[in-house]
Amino acid sequence: MKSIKISIPSLIENITIIESFIDNAKEKFHISDDIYGNIMISVTECVSNAIIHGNKENPKKTVKLELKFYEDQIKFIIEDEGDGYDYNHLSDPTSPENLEKSGGRGVFLMKHLCDDLSFEDNGRKTYLTFYMN
Repeated sequence: MKSIKISIPSLIENITIIESFIDNAKEKFHISDDIYGNIMISVTECVSNAIIHGNKENPKKTVKLELKFYEDQIKFIIEDEGDGYDYNHLSDPTSPENLEKSGGRGVFLMKHLCDDLSFEDNGRKTYLTFYMN
């Protein structure tokens, strides 16, 4: 197992750093185009949530991203310094009353784009897993 870590201040413009991190990982670990798009969307969405909802865009708080590369899968662990949230009771973005809302689709997207999605530490730590083949 190989592991790479990065930590960024909670500023939304730092998403570009995360995008570069994922692009570098794609090259280094030969991530296929099939899952690259899903990884890019899921991880940037998760980091955005950590910055905006978790750390309330406080630049003194950081978001940590760790990539763990195994033979058959790649795992991204995103951690913020916020208060956490109840990830088991999120409103369904596909229900009629939520379709017009600008937010609320992040976790829904991640669930559909990852092979496995799990949370720890009251939702402050998110695990996104993608199988390599």
